[in-house]
Amino acid sequence: MLETIAIVTDARGVATLTLNRAEKHNAMSGQMIAELTEAASRLGQDDGVRVVVLAAAGKSFCAGGDLGWMQDQMAADKATRFVEARKLAEMLQALNTMPKPLIGALQGNAFGGGVGMAAVCDVAIGVDSLKMGLTETRLGLIPATIGPYVIARMGEARARRVFMSARLFDATEAVDLGLLTKTVSADRLLEAVEDEIRPYLSCAPGAVASAKALVQSLGPRIDDTVIDQTISELVERWETEEAREGIAAFFEKRKPVWNK
Repeated sequence: MLETIAIVTDARGVATLTLNRAEKHNAMSGQMIAELTEAASRLGQDDGVRVVVLAAAGKSFCAGGDLGWMQDQMAADKATRFVEARKLAEMLQALNTMPKPLIGALQGNAFGGGVGMAAVCDVAIGVDSLKMGLTETRLGLIPATIGPYVIARMGEARARRVFMSARLFDATEAVDLGLLTKTVSADRLLEAVEDEIRPYLSCAPGAVASAKALVQSLGPRIDDTVIDQTISELVERWETEEAREGIAAFFEKRKPVWNK
């Protein structure tokens, strides 16, 4: 029984995978991470599915990590942090390597892990009012597990513009950065997604899957070694005094000591 996401597949084989925690701005909890991993596997293996659309209910696409999940990581021991970070990394890789075209439909805000979710899409379309940001460094953390996908999408030079500063940027800049394919008005989002879906329905599904695997094999390497590195980097940051101060300041609704 899915509780944090919803999946609906139409007669054409277009599956819409919807983040369904609207009341939490679709922040990623441990349960959502697990359900997304399972959904990616299930949809990837379903011969009846031709295209997957990644969408979100409510005002926001994804606000990043769930606050309760983040608090749990700060209270956990190092071994537990490794386990939880691996679950997040495996979810992103499951979506990234799913042998179906993945089209993102983004509205509202996409922060932190939400940017990572956009980066694993083959095509990501955002409404013109969308705000995005890699906000981890404000909390004393780093965009580690999402990093390989963000940098594969942007390239190093463009990633440097936003990867470390935590500044927010709009949909127009997101297109320039390579995160979004295009930006449209909110009333045209579904139409723009449909325009991306339609060509795939005339293509051989196996050839599409092979072509996706090929382009990923020719692009930046995202393998177990890279993923393990990002997990280690994230866990090490959780161990720091900066992370403890940043998370505490966030929950106490005050500025951290470095915010002058």
